[in-house]
Amino acid sequence: MIEMSIKKLVQYGRTTGLIEAEDEIYARNQILEVLKMSEYEEPGEITDEISLEDTLNALTDYAAEQGILENNSVVYRDLFDTRLMNCLMPRPSEVVKKFHGEYEKSPEDATAYFYKLSQDSNYIRRYRIAKDIRWSVPSAYGDIDISINLSKPEKDPKAIAAAKLAKQSGYPKCLLCKENMGYAGRVNHRIIPLTINQTEWGFQYSPYVYYNEHCIVFNFQHNPMKIERATFVKLFDFIKLFPHYFIGSNADLPIVGGSILSHDHYQGGHYTFAMAKAPIERYFTIKGYEDVETGIVKWPLSVIRIRHKDEKRLIDLAEHILNCWRGYTDEDAFVFGETDGEPHNTITPIARKVGDTFELDLALRNNITTDECPLGVYHPHAQYHHIKKENIGLIEVMGLAILPARLKDELEELSKCLVEGKDVRAVAELEKHADWVDEFLPRHPELNSENVMDILKEEVGKVFVGVLEDAGVYKCTEEGRSAFAKFMETL
Repeated sequence: MIEMSIKKLVQYGRTTGLIEAEDEIYARNQILEVLKMSEYEEPGEITDEISLEDTLNALTDYAAEQGILENNSVVYRDLFDTRLMNCLMPRPSEVVKKFHGEYEKSPEDATAYFYKLSQDSNYIRRYRIAKDIRWSVPSAYGDIDISINLSKPEKDPKAIAAAKLAKQSGYPKCLLCKENMGYAGRVNHRIIPLTINQTEWGFQYSPYVYYNEHCIVFNFQHNPMKIERATFVKLFDFIKLFPHYFIGSNADLPIVGGSILSHDHYQGGHYTFAMAKAPIERYFTIKGYEDVETGIVKWPLSVIRIRHKDEKRLIDLAEHILNCWRGYTDEDAFVFGETDGEPHNTITPIARKVGDTFELDLALRNNITTDECPLGVYHPHAQYHHIKKENIGLIEVMGLAILPARLKDELEELSKCLVEGKDVRAVAELEKHADWVDEFLPRHPELNSENVMDILKEEVGKVFVGVLEDAGVYKCTEEGRSAFAKFMETL
């Protein structure tokens, strides 16, 4: 009965605090409009527990049956249930006012309120996030986090085709622009305005939550990504507002950068990554910055950590390191600042506060390609592409693998083959894993049906560590560390 599903959705809004008692009739009528219903008969009492996922599915199924939904694929269903949830959403100004009220208590109270709202509104789909597979593996660099992301729905081929045929609009310019708020065909969200480096920025959460309170901080202007002195100022302006969060930026060059380089944005959150826990393995003193604690981090990527109680000292030193790295070439170490006028060196910066001390990690990146490595020399090499082929962005730099959803089924199939002693090469979708299996299987004579998945997870973790090592400009070898020290001495 469709009326019962409507009643459940309104009651869900009341229970979560999205709406008050005075809003109930208005919210119900908004839902009726979305469903193109003009009649409503009050159903009986709700006797079972309300499941948001089941309630939205029932309402979306009704819309599909009535022909209201033009396409019953995941993408279109998501956009439709977004319209339903919007009937329960407070106005943007109300959210901002409530956020500032909570902030007066503490920054933690403000982010806790906003994060809960982002989940209750189904912008962050809790029931999908719960399906993500996560584990950690020990390594020489500490415990590395691995995740297979199942919460980001794969786009339906019809939806992709429709998007390509749709008229390309300059409004909003991209998926990060502030104009997406309330725009038809976009996921439900609210934005908290922030002032960072004396400019207007927005704060929101990622709908896919790769880690706890995964937030996006983006420029209100549609400016391209750029790593420069102002970047470090902006990162620390954010940390001073939210000292319980970290924040970092993807690099600003293709291959080593993130997926969206056209719009200046950062990612942060309430999470401590493996890289943040990694110690400094060798300290350096930089002339003019003797008061700043500086060193190379014990980490597969090439990371310089600088620490000081005054963030302005870190901003000055970070700018100095960035400028030196941009123009640095060491042919013996296969580091080229540029070739044929194309720049290769840049930095992935990550800022945080530990106690009363500011920290800034600067991961050195280089995007040079060769005939042998057309996707990038400091990019996952071909031997690892069966697990991870995509760019290594900010989140992975810090030690959290975001692996493709296909691996869930592939690892399940692989586990069956290994237990049954089948030839992996005989299974089309598993053939790409064959060399990997040949390499690790001799190490595991103990493999059986009970432990096969644990062994596969452990070996996937080792692959990801290898991927991170590939992305390191200076390897964790005597030769690599010597070349790294050579660069540090130029500072």
